[in-house]
Amino acid sequence: MKNILTQFSRLFVGILFIISGLIKLNDPLGFSYKLAEYFSEPVFNMPIFVPYALAIALFVVILEVVLGVLLLIGYKSKWTIGILLIMIIKFTFLTFYSAYYDVVKDCGCFGDALHLTPWQSFTKDIILLFFILILAFNYKLVKPLFGSKTQTTLAIISFIASGFMGYWVLNHLPIIDFRPYKVGTNIQKGMEIPEGAPKSVVEMIFIYKVNGVDKEFTEADLMNIPEGAIFVDRKDKVISEGYVPPIHDFTMVKDGSDYKEELLEESKLLVFVTYDLPNASKEGLEKLNQLQKTASEKGYKVIGMTASTSEQIAEAQKQFGFKFDFYFCDATTLKTIERANPSIAILNKGTIIQKVHYNDSDLLKL
Repeated sequence: MKNILTQFSRLFVGILFIISGLIKLNDPLGFSYKLAEYFSEPVFNMPIFVPYALAIALFVVILEVVLGVLLLIGYKSKWTIGILLIMIIKFTFLTFYSAYYDVVKDCGCFGDALHLTPWQSFTKDIILLFFILILAFNYKLVKPLFGSKTQTTLAIISFIASGFMGYWVLNHLPIIDFRPYKVGTNIQKGMEIPEGAPKSVVEMIFIYKVNGVDKEFTEADLMNIPEGAIFVDRKDKVISEGYVPPIHDFTMVKDGSDYKEELLEESKLLVFVTYDLPNASKEGLEKLNQLQKTASEKGYKVIGMTASTSEQIAEAQKQFGFKFDFYFCDATTLKTIERANPSIAILNKGTIIQKVHYNDSDLLKL
């Protein structure tokens, strides 16, 4: 019975770690954004690690995949299971912290392929911790499947293959796009809220300073606010969240007006997505200038979308000779549309028909 439970744990943990790692390795930039959220001031207040979020993300996801493979083949089981135990304890702490303090809405455990609530993520880690503890107490039952040389070769291959996959997707695009803006998506439909969909229930909370201490009052309590209390602030407390469409916070703002309805009706729209112009790839921006000329000659309306300031836009237009207009959109939304900075998307009446990394601009079919 002990051996059966151990071998089941071995398969369950190994396969889950490989799947989880590969999904995040498919989009390491997306996972790095999630790590940056953990490092941010409202959560762990460790901004020193934010610039290294991508490097840390790559290390973690490659380690996940490799450890999953090593567990399945039984390579140095004592050390493999020990590292797995350390990782799952850290993951469990992070997910519990996120759930209890409600600071990170999605741990990013399965990237954009599967969104889990904080408590679901914590429950998943508790289950994994249970099975890894079984392996830790019975590591001698986790025998190698192959000879020493074959085991070592498979371990090296898993590391090299994972590293190559990470390199590839960073220099191109995710192999499988799980995001709301994947090719074939119609943006207008993605923003629609179905009839009868549940609406958010929000309670207004009023903060007053009473005898030098900030206290919260609901609308029902307003008649009972002590005399002399000083109003400080008002905030909205979400009691229950309603339906949120897959695409939200999508704008195309210029000079204070949102042009998305007009632009999404264009049959030939080429969009340069560059969420951060000052830090965008100079090589990529130089490619956009030539691509703009080619697209315009073929009847495309060319625009840029960015979260940069008007001064930064003017500087880029001057430096790279851009003749097209830039429209503002939230940086988080633009990072969801595309991971590369810059990247290119082609739309036909709001439907995304092509998306490429700037390294693959020559693959566009205009």
